[in-house]
Amino acid sequence: MTGIDFSSLPGGELVLQGLEDLAAGRDSEAALLVLIGAPRLRRLGLEIPEGSVTVPEHQLYRLLLGQDSDSAHSRYNALIRRLVSFERALECAA
Repeated sequence: MTGIDFSSLPGGELVLQGLEDLAAGRDSEAALLVLIGAPRLRRLGLEIPEGSVTVPEHQLYRLLLGQDSDSAHSRYNALIRRLVSFERALECAA
């Protein structure tokens, strides 16, 4: 997709970071989130590198649990909401 400033979309900075991390082979929080959204993001025209994780939802939750088990569930849900906001905004912008 050209001509769209992802950083101006809600959650865009997170998706951009995730794309960079995937390209560098890092399984970061942002990269895992992009892998979760990969099917829809690909349908919207984004090129998403393949990740090394087969179930990114589980891996993201485990990562969040390791950081702070008390807030893992709410943080996971907040990240998913940011991803969905980005996807919806990208659909409108495209």
